[in-house]
Amino acid sequence: MSTATTPKSFDLERFTRATEERDASTQLSMYAPDATVTIADRITQPGSPRVLNGREQIKGWIEEVTGRDMTHAVQHTVNDDDGAAFTVACRYPDGTNVLCATVLALQAGSIARQTVVQVWDESTETGA
Repeated sequence: MSTATTPKSFDLERFTRATEERDASTQLSMYAPDATVTIADRITQPGSPRVLNGREQIKGWIEEVTGRDMTHAVQHTVNDDDGAAFTVACRYPDGTNVLCATVLALQAGSIARQTVVQVWDESTETGA
């Protein structure tokens, strides 16, 4: 008798909760070891985006973002077995707003690829 295994599913609610709570370790645990993150913003524009390869590079980025004194409110989530997407509205104590849109490509319940597009208020040099 053979047993069928169900592919591991991605827990978007857990990931977005970790995002809002600035929980770097939970976020990082949900990436595949060879995941890729591509970030486009006013500094690393679409023609030359920032590309992070593997958990070690992704870890540095997540820890830097979660270490900032700012709030994160996840909005507009969608997901299925192959992907997920959501927006995050962030705010610094000085009132600077950041909006981030993220699309995730999933494999075996982990993040394989992530594309991040972010914009923030022009009146600051803070960046996101």
